[in-house]
Amino acid sequence: MTSNDVPAPGAPAGRRRVLGRGALRVEPESEPVAEVESPTEVESPAEADGHDGDEPGDGVFKVRLANFEGPFDLLLQLISKHKLDVTEVALSKVTDEFMAHIRSMGPDWDLDQTTEFLVVAATLLDLKAARLLPTAEVEDEADLALLEARDLLFARLLQYRAYKQIADIFNRRLDEEARRYPRTVGLEPHHAELLPEVVISIGPEGFAKLAVKAMQPKPKPQVYVDHIHAPLVSVQEQAGIVVARLKELGEASFRTLVEDTTDTLTVVARFLALLELYREKAVALDQETALGDLMVRWTGGEGDTEPTVTDEFDRPPEPPKEDKA
Repeated sequence: MTSNDVPAPGAPAGRRRVLGRGALRVEPESEPVAEVESPTEVESPAEADGHDGDEPGDGVFKVRLANFEGPFDLLLQLISKHKLDVTEVALSKVTDEFMAHIRSMGPDWDLDQTTEFLVVAATLLDLKAARLLPTAEVEDEADLALLEARDLLFARLLQYRAYKQIADIFNRRLDEEARRYPRTVGLEPHHAELLPEVVISIGPEGFAKLAVKAMQPKPKPQVYVDHIHAPLVSVQEQAGIVVARLKELGEASFRTLVEDTTDTLTVVARFLALLELYREKAVALDQETALGDLMVRWTGGEGDTEPTVTDEFDRPPEPPKEDKA
């Protein structure tokens, strides 16, 4: 296994050692890596005015070391590109400066910036510890695991940069979308007149019943055979019951007329009887709203004569007629 690590400080510039299984090999000279020159110290406007320049005006944490000065993200990029040796970075001083930066911001410190610093600082600390360990020929699986862990540290740095770039892309798109506004102009008058009137005839109790019905668990699908052996219900008999109740009440809803029924066949028979009575002009029907209560009013008079209800619904079906050849 070959390590892609940069030679430790003090090693010759012309050769580097390769750690792997078997004998030690020596690779040819690699291209020299450009050294990062120390930036020229320029007096900042804050220092020229006599103020403390440790606190950045834009809230971005900046590192000031002997061999580097700039944003913390730039330090990470230089280390990941091998333009700056991690062993030459005083992480303790970087941590102290970051703590001072947090204190200077007071209650307005950024949690996301602090989390990013902890992730990057922990990664750099592990990387620096791995670089400072003495290098030797790899002979066992434990040493190979250490080298793999060191490679994972570099991969973690690359992932951090990738996530940060993607976050910047998302923020830029959010800023672009924030500059778009929806059309808030209403419909033209001639189009608004075409809209139907919305009439909500259900009250809080009705909504509560619908909510209870919707939240009840649905029954398992079953095939019922009770209707096969159910007794026949006479429409004429149910018509007599409806007439007696209407003569007593004068006016009642269909719900009241069928509240004593226990099966669907009886409800259907009473509805058919109601239609027969309406055809004989013995009752008047009124329904104010669609799907509302059906009000039934008796108009057959006070006499003992009852309207005639045919027994066409009570007769058994006629057998089909045979075609005569």
